[in-house]
Amino acid sequence: MDFDIPREISAFLQEVDEFIENRIKPLEQADDNIRFFDHRREHARTDWDRQGLPNKDWEALLAQAKQLAIEAGIFSYPFPREYGGRDGSNLGMAIIREHLAARGLGLHNDLQNEHSVVGNNIGLLLMLEYGSDQQQAQWLDGLKNATAGFAFGITEPAHGSDATWMETAALKDGDHWVINGEKTWNTGVHSAQCDMVMARTSGQAGDAKGITAFLVPMDTPGVKIEEYLWTFNMPTDHAHVSFTDVRVPATAIFGGEGRGLQVVQHFFNENRIRQAASSLGAAQYCVDEAVKYARQRKPFGRPLATNQGIQFPLVDLQARCEMLRALIHKTAWLMDRDGAFSVSDKVSICNYQANRLCCEAADTAMQVCGGMGYSRYMPFEHIYRHHRRYRITEGADEIQMRRVAGYLFGFMSQQKPKGVE
Repeated sequence: MDFDIPREISAFLQEVDEFIENRIKPLEQADDNIRFFDHRREHARTDWDRQGLPNKDWEALLAQAKQLAIEAGIFSYPFPREYGGRDGSNLGMAIIREHLAARGLGLHNDLQNEHSVVGNNIGLLLMLEYGSDQQQAQWLDGLKNATAGFAFGITEPAHGSDATWMETAALKDGDHWVINGEKTWNTGVHSAQCDMVMARTSGQAGDAKGITAFLVPMDTPGVKIEEYLWTFNMPTDHAHVSFTDVRVPATAIFGGEGRGLQVVQHFFNENRIRQAASSLGAAQYCVDEAVKYARQRKPFGRPLATNQGIQFPLVDLQARCEMLRALIHKTAWLMDRDGAFSVSDKVSICNYQANRLCCEAADTAMQVCGGMGYSRYMPFEHIYRHHRRYRITEGADEIQMRRVAGYLFGFMSQQKPKGVE
């Protein structure tokens, strides 16, 4: 077995680092743009008078950075070559996402709204896999150039973790469908052209089959953003959305009637391994910064780093980083070799372990750095507040563990969701 990072990925990481230093860092420092990344002025990101949404100037800055990355051929790494990409792999994306997060927070990579100079454009990859010819013609160019996008309406107010019991339903009416229901934590609908709404079209509550994905334009009559849900880490773009007699044509179906759960699971598996890599990178950043501080800080006449009470917690975190990195790389490699559904148990292990690790690393770094670590002069409290969400979103820790248990005890198999063709 060869554990070296593939040569082409190493070369790309160097290219990305040079791009960040030459193009992104100067933009970050220009025109007081640093206010969006100065932890003492984090309120600059939030438009408190517009329901707590992201500040428009901040989003414009992120879009500017993204366009620079598109022009440089950096952003499109995971896309197929025919769409301007580099045929990037799951392994490549895992390594890249960790690398960017390990650099710390900045305009190059800010996970609060999934911004990165290397696109995590799952929407485009899903469109290539499941979109009809008509949908691809409509969406691919905008998705590729980050000028268009759709949100994901999955979670419901009364059914958080169990998507198969959703109450949102769609009834066929001639050559149209009529959707009624509610979605919550519907992220990004403030700027999305469409919402990918999961609705039951057949079967009974709890059935895997019979859930259909619909691409619903946000300006369709009956679509209403009820409120934006304020969170531990502001700003917010997480909406509670209602759908009342929303009428869409049959061409709005995405991925085939009754096959929406497969689309969801594909999205989750692709995104969870990348999220795990990002949490690992952020955890490594916290460990590295805490070690650096402990070597420099000299209370009572000697460096903090000489105390075993400081050493041992950081050693344990470093050991977990090393072990998790090996599993993330193995899992991403297996996904590339055998498909997104081939290692669902390992994807879940990587995800919940990495998200826990990041929160613990940020908390430990705060403790090592004392009052400064707790303050907004250092980034640890921000990292904790942000990554704490991932222990809940896209499958809480407990859901991930339940999923692993299903495979471990033989209740599930490594295949597409049961009942989905």
